[in-house]
Amino acid sequence: MPSPSLSSSPSPSPSPSSSPSSSETLFRRITDYAHRADPYPLYAELREHKVARQEDGKYLVGTYDEIAALLHDPRVSSDVRNRTEPDPALLPPEGLPPAFIGRDDPEHDRLRRLAMRPFGPPHSPGRVDALRGDITRIAEQLADGLRDKERFDLVDDFAFPLPVTVICDLLGVPSGDIPQVHTWADTVVTGLDFTPGEDPGPRRRAAQEARAAMGLYLGELAEKRRRQPTGDMLSALANDGGPDGQLTQEELMVSTVLLLIAGHETTVNLITNGMLTLLRNPEALERLRAEPELMPRAVEELLRYEPPVQFLPQRTPLADIEVAGVTIPEGVPLVLVLASGNRDPLRFPDPDRFDPDRKDNQHFGFGSGIHNCFGAPLARLETQIALTTLISRLDGSRLLEDPPEYRNSPVLRGPRHLPLAQAQR
Repeated sequence: MPSPSLSSSPSPSPSPSSSPSSSETLFRRITDYAHRADPYPLYAELREHKVARQEDGKYLVGTYDEIAALLHDPRVSSDVRNRTEPDPALLPPEGLPPAFIGRDDPEHDRLRRLAMRPFGPPHSPGRVDALRGDITRIAEQLADGLRDKERFDLVDDFAFPLPVTVICDLLGVPSGDIPQVHTWADTVVTGLDFTPGEDPGPRRRAAQEARAAMGLYLGELAEKRRRQPTGDMLSALANDGGPDGQLTQEELMVSTVLLLIAGHETTVNLITNGMLTLLRNPEALERLRAEPELMPRAVEELLRYEPPVQFLPQRTPLADIEVAGVTIPEGVPLVLVLASGNRDPLRFPDPDRFDPDRKDNQHFGFGSGIHNCFGAPLARLETQIALTTLISRLDGSRLLEDPPEYRNSPVLRGPRHLPLAQAQR
């Protein structure tokens, strides 16, 4: 149920001024690469306004209670086709429906249930936990390969190969195709960039083409699994039916593209942001090395403190909605800045401090509401194993660059590279 700060009764919206005010340029500044290493002062500025109308007509929301209410509000759509002026570059490739992450109920619920059947409870409750041994083996092999290196890149040498190997194995993608999958996924994620003053059209068109190519590839692979099932998740998606029937070929294509991209891109950031945070907080790192059983709670704090998804840029009100005294009109772009809500001092005491003992940590690291990340159990398990393995086997690692080079995307925020050095034995 929406909180008291949300209402259907309209009130006057602030009118745009002839020259943009500081609050009206927040999105432009947040998405400027110059602030990628530390966007948190801008998020603090956003929280002062709670809701900030931008110069181009979109609205930013940055306070915890308001974000939480909007994430659970049925008047807020995840389907960009409901915008008054939808950006063609944000629409799905021609001939393909949106993935369930970009749909509203009841279609979202149906598609999500179908995708969940071979992945988790109630139909496949042991799927993720059964991966624990394989994830540990992969993490240990990768970490052992770094022991004799004086310098290495945590992203290229560990944080990327671990989750991409796991999700490709889970789906049934041949290991020889992983480089092509990585190229497609990187192009799709680049389409989420918001570079001030740059035409996003070419990037987004390239992202659409990459998404379509990946969908065709996975669709052809699914056809092979229909004829010869191999026990992987793609075989289950292609063959298993339930009360809702089966995914159509088009639905299967867009759903598996989503699973493949979301199944590793965010986890790469979570592992890398996690190791960067621990190296910046050596006391916490040493404590986790001595008490690895504390890692699950530490990962929850990392999800709050440095979330891999910084904001949700594709929400749209289906009616005029009042939020914190500001009317957000029907059909306009609505951006929920999750990372800002995660640092809201009205919800989290001392929010800018990394505290692995933090209690009552109801963060937005995996979103909330009906679109809460359904891959969260796998991402949590991978990150817990990854960080435990790294800090136990790579004693003495230190940062070579701080801040490191970041990925261009302000949405999926994380280091592009994280060069580390370690003392040689």
